[in-house]
Amino acid sequence: MVRTLLVRGLLMGLLAGLVAGGFAFVFGEPRVDDAIALEEAAAGTAAHDHAAGTAAHDHTAGEAAHDHGEGAAVSRPAQKAALFLATGLYGLAVGGVFALVFAGLRGRVGPRSDGRLALAAAGTAFGAVILVPFVKYPANPPAVGDPETINSRTLLYVVMILVGLAATAIAVATARRVTTGDDWARWVAAVAAFLVPVAAAWWLLPAVDEVPDGFPATLLWQFRLASLGTQLVFWTAFGVLFGWASDRVARRAAAPAPLAVPG
Repeated sequence: MVRTLLVRGLLMGLLAGLVAGGFAFVFGEPRVDDAIALEEAAAGTAAHDHAAGTAAHDHTAGEAAHDHGEGAAVSRPAQKAALFLATGLYGLAVGGVFALVFAGLRGRVGPRSDGRLALAAAGTAFGAVILVPFVKYPANPPAVGDPETINSRTLLYVVMILVGLAATAIAVATARRVTTGDDWARWVAAVAAFLVPVAAAWWLLPAVDEVPDGFPATLLWQFRLASLGTQLVFWTAFGVLFGWASDRVARRAAAPAPLAVPG
């Protein structure tokens, strides 16, 4: 059974990854292009000002400024083509892990229906792994962020993911301990148990604000919304596809076998 779920998770994760890649290509890549254009314009201006002030007859800096981006290891068209490869591999990895977790949850927590459990698990994963860290440390486009702090920023982001997962486990344990029989009391207790550690982490962890002066706020938020939207599309598509496939298999297993006709 676990093998079947794993294959299902890999396949549906790949499909959802390609769907999310299409969304990112349409809504995210134009924002990346705009941010790169701003970065190159700022770099060209800085190189021009530096050359003018230090070596009026030195043409090397000016030539380097005009060549910015052309000598990149991977061109923008290649990066855009590789976007679908990246989101597809992401879907494969997430789908495999999700299937293993789903196998452990199946029949133990959540809805009894496999389809509903898949949707609930996908929504919970989106909230814990994507939304919780995004609120504290949203994605940034090119030209935003100090390269020297990338390790510390990555570490903080991973910490927020761990907080989201731990808060989810606490919320599930809390909901199972509420035995009043009132669904509303169970839900309120679970939500409170989830929000307390998350809010504490949002308040205690250091903020990261490395947006350069003059960077367009509209472009920044368009990129962040596209980034969050890509994840939302992925998890929605994956939850629906995995749940649909799970319910279809369950219906087939529950269907009565055809009667054998005596020969």
